[in-house]
Amino acid sequence: MPKNLIVVDSRRDWPVDDSGIPFITAIDYLRRKHQPEDRRTRVINLCRNLEYGGVGYYCSLLGEARGHHVLPEVRTLLEVRRQSLYRPGLADLQPLLEKATENLQKEVGATYVLRIFFGWTADGPMQELARELFERLPMPTLEVQLRANGVWRIQRVCALPIGDLDAVEKTNFHAAIQHYLARRRRKSKPSERMRYDLAILHDPQEALPPSSSRTLKHFVRIGKRLGIHVELISRRDYGRLAEFDALFIRETTRIDHHTYEFARKAEQEGLVVIDDPDSILRCTNKVYLTEILRAHQVPILETIIIRKIDLRRLEKRLPYPFVLKVPDGSFSRGVRKVTDPETLRKVAAELFADSDLLLAQPYCYTPFDWRIGMLDRQPLFACQYFMSSNHWQIVRHLDNGRALQGGFRTISLHETPAPVLQTAVRAANLIGDGLYGVDLKETPDGVFVVEVNDNPNIDRGIEDGVMGDALYETVLRSLIRRMETRHGRP
Repeated sequence: MPKNLIVVDSRRDWPVDDSGIPFITAIDYLRRKHQPEDRRTRVINLCRNLEYGGVGYYCSLLGEARGHHVLPEVRTLLEVRRQSLYRPGLADLQPLLEKATENLQKEVGATYVLRIFFGWTADGPMQELARELFERLPMPTLEVQLRANGVWRIQRVCALPIGDLDAVEKTNFHAAIQHYLARRRRKSKPSERMRYDLAILHDPQEALPPSSSRTLKHFVRIGKRLGIHVELISRRDYGRLAEFDALFIRETTRIDHHTYEFARKAEQEGLVVIDDPDSILRCTNKVYLTEILRAHQVPILETIIIRKIDLRRLEKRLPYPFVLKVPDGSFSRGVRKVTDPETLRKVAAELFADSDLLLAQPYCYTPFDWRIGMLDRQPLFACQYFMSSNHWQIVRHLDNGRALQGGFRTISLHETPAPVLQTAVRAANLIGDGLYGVDLKETPDGVFVVEVNDNPNIDRGIEDGVMGDALYETVLRSLIRRMETRHGRP
């Protein structure tokens, strides 16, 4: 089967032209027997009837089952049918919509129809909005109905049959599909010489990313050396996940966040994923971590899970000072030291505003926390993260939004105390075989796990202080082995 294939209801729907893009009728596509070498075929489904149970629906459904990269996907077809499914994903586009329509009259009842072909529109001011809508609802054609009521709003989004296009629109549509497929080919060109395609999800605007821009570019260089194509992607590339063989998340993860949706989507598409959805779910919630570590007798600081009604009893169980934490904080956020009853009431009120449960732990100051990087159930690196100057945490968040971080020291694994390594291994292996960072405190009373992090920091000049390039090679080789296993290669 060719690399690109267009599916249409009838040969009349795609007259022979000089585009060179092969096409097939829906009936022939449905009847065609699947071949293993078809896995990387990109299918553009232009059938008229995309409703549930229609021929177009089944073309997308069977295409996905055959491992083809189908546009549109069944998930998108189902979303477009119901406003209740697609509206929540478009809510944050309102500022972009207002910018795009700033020169349109806003009389009550005024309407405007926007037609989008593969993320492109003939209406210049609407181009950025069109691209964003295509990323959220990846369809070859979209008709977006706008309505004014003081401000312009999206009233309805639907698929647009190519038979409904006029002559000018058909010309634009053909240009858009050529541009779409050519752009994908250019981006994928290195993979013709490479074994696999790896996407690294990142946010260039993130204040405290797990890997800096400089580090990510180094991952790209090391990947090329190992024979894989590494591409940096952002949240806008959600619709492109099926183009890759693996996803490596280098953006701080949360459950109610696009990083978790990326992980779930990638797993559903059959990609190798680090961080996988289960690891994100387990590591981002300290209540879960507390319970699983305690159940397996991994040493942790005394931890009390509390509700609002438990505050009075808490003072009897823990002496001041102690620490209150939200279950899903990261980078020292949502972690507060409590020194007296008045502070307890104030801090608890603030933290309970965002969570029904909090965790309380004894205040245990150490000059540094151990961070043991784990991959494939084995220690990867060891670092000491020192507390921020004149502060009790590694990261000190200032009122002006800045963050001050303490120093660090990278230690070779053979110089790291055995109890630290052994405890880290026990903790991380309860989560999975992915990439983790285990934080521990070494005290006169022993070694205690603070938390297990998915998405641990890997930065040039810090975590690679001992291993150098071997650190990046180890991470990428792990991904390569997983991809080889997934694709049945030795």
